[in-house]
Amino acid sequence: MPKMKTNRGAAKRFKKTGTGKFVFAKSHANHILTKKTTKRKRALRQSQIISKSNKKVLKHLLPNG
Repeated sequence: MPKMKTNRGAAKRFKKTGTGKFVFAKSHANHILTKKTTKRKRALRQSQIISKSNKKVLKHLLPNG
């Protein structure tokens, strides 16, 4: 029986919390920051929890958490 492989691209982008949810960092916070408002840049620093509809897909990409 072959081993289940983790999708390495997904593993770098998502982390599993203690309760089993998936957390990710928001995009668009690296460059061209002068035109973005301070409020928007501050919001981009916060991590976010993945939606229920995408959770099923992530469970297949990250079988080992």
